[in-house]
Amino acid sequence: MTFSLEKQGISVNEIYRNPSPAFLYEAALRFEKGSTISATGALIAYSGKKTGRSPTDKRVVDEPEVRDDVWWGNVNIKLDPQSFLINRERAIDYLNTRERLYVIDAYAGWDQKYQQKIRVICARAYHALFMHNMLIRPTPEQLASFGEPDYVIYNGGGFPANRHTAGMTSTTSIDLSFARREFVILGTEYAGEMKKGVFTIMNYLMPKQGVLSMHCSATQARDGSDTSVLFGLSGTGKTTLSADPKRLLIGDDEHCWTDQGTFNIEGGCYAKVIKLSKEQEPDIWNSLQFGAILENVKYEEQTHRVDYDDTSLTENTRGSYVLDAIPNAKLPAVGGHPKNVIFLTADAFGVLPPVSKLTPGQAMYHYISGYTAKVAGTEVGVKDPEPTFSPCFGGPFLVWHPTKYAELLAEKLRKHGAQTWLVNTGWSGGAYGVGSRIKLKYTRAIIDAIHAGTLAEQPTAEDPVFGFQVPTSCPEIPAEMLQPRNTWSDKAAYDEKAKKVAGLFKDNFKKYEVQASAEVRAGGPKL
Repeated sequence: MTFSLEKQGISVNEIYRNPSPAFLYEAALRFEKGSTISATGALIAYSGKKTGRSPTDKRVVDEPEVRDDVWWGNVNIKLDPQSFLINRERAIDYLNTRERLYVIDAYAGWDQKYQQKIRVICARAYHALFMHNMLIRPTPEQLASFGEPDYVIYNGGGFPANRHTAGMTSTTSIDLSFARREFVILGTEYAGEMKKGVFTIMNYLMPKQGVLSMHCSATQARDGSDTSVLFGLSGTGKTTLSADPKRLLIGDDEHCWTDQGTFNIEGGCYAKVIKLSKEQEPDIWNSLQFGAILENVKYEEQTHRVDYDDTSLTENTRGSYVLDAIPNAKLPAVGGHPKNVIFLTADAFGVLPPVSKLTPGQAMYHYISGYTAKVAGTEVGVKDPEPTFSPCFGGPFLVWHPTKYAELLAEKLRKHGAQTWLVNTGWSGGAYGVGSRIKLKYTRAIIDAIHAGTLAEQPTAEDPVFGFQVPTSCPEIPAEMLQPRNTWSDKAAYDEKAKKVAGLFKDNFKKYEVQASAEVRAGGPKL
């Protein structure tokens, strides 16, 4: 069906509003080069040159309405309102040259009290299907009465920004205006920019209402007795560990914590599929059927079986699917107050314990730090892992200063008595290249013990370097593995590496010390 976008300045004749996945499959196969169908029925699509987000090209418009709220700097780079209007017009001009456009009107946020109406205008069926999956899909009745959206995304990603426009540093620009309630994309067709644009919007709006927006997954006991949230940067296991057949899935990536409980922002999941296997991650594997998207993957020409080990296009291969595809999804995607808060880190230095119990002060310190460590790159001579500190485990998507979110988390933890844990999904027995990645079955056993309440009852020993309490036993985990120093053959090398990582924490935290309380400052490493 056609649909008018006169208020958004769009005058294309063929506009398809909330078309079905089948319609979008057909459009992608007919009009978008390289699109095909996998052996399991997912749509295979390609994002072109950009296969990941472009955080250095993200801009927030400097407007009086938000000027004093925004954490300006490398994350939120200022853009002049005039430059925004130039980019907006450039995107609209591009969209108006397309033969057909797709509109997705849907919601962000399962709690209707905080729900936002989002309109996505795009030229690719792949992008429309992606946001159909990732936003909360309206019923026919809701769509009929949708009205005007709260925010509009103009996806002109198939057309470059003009690098001579003030404030541009490349032909890619992702611009957010809170005053106009508009989001403009130029010069990138990576679908994740839309998803994270919505998250950035929620990261501004929710704290204004005393709600903590969180880059985390969330699960609930099947009997509804407890809820857990799992924070973590990309690659730490947020999606994998939330796909737990023993529990209900609330969501895999973006949530809010209100005075009433928790709710998912999204209507779908966006999982990394690099090295995906049916044995290790059956729920994700089985979700990549009709209606799902497989992004930037390679496949066998005759069978269309996807080669999940092939990273020749990118290591950031992804799958997008609706929450409904997970058999144990909890719909509506809302839960109670978390009983356990879990911080996930993939420590490639191999010095953090598989699990640690944090005090409230340590929880705030590690929340603001947002640590993980990636494996070394391919540059000749670079052997050490690369530390990453991303405040609140979601630095690129924050709008307020990190301490704003940390204060909200501290308030929630105190009020509802949640226990915070730091779980290392990274290396044991040595750093990357010497030690080995902690087996997924061990991490799952730790998460199970947290949910069962048995880990909280175990005796603990203080880590002499980092200061947190480390359980001395855990069901199904070798006891020596819980103390990382015991797993290193060279104990002196462990001591040296642990002190180095502790120093990285301290150096990173200096930028937050002025705003942090004495309790938070005391939550850092002891050395």
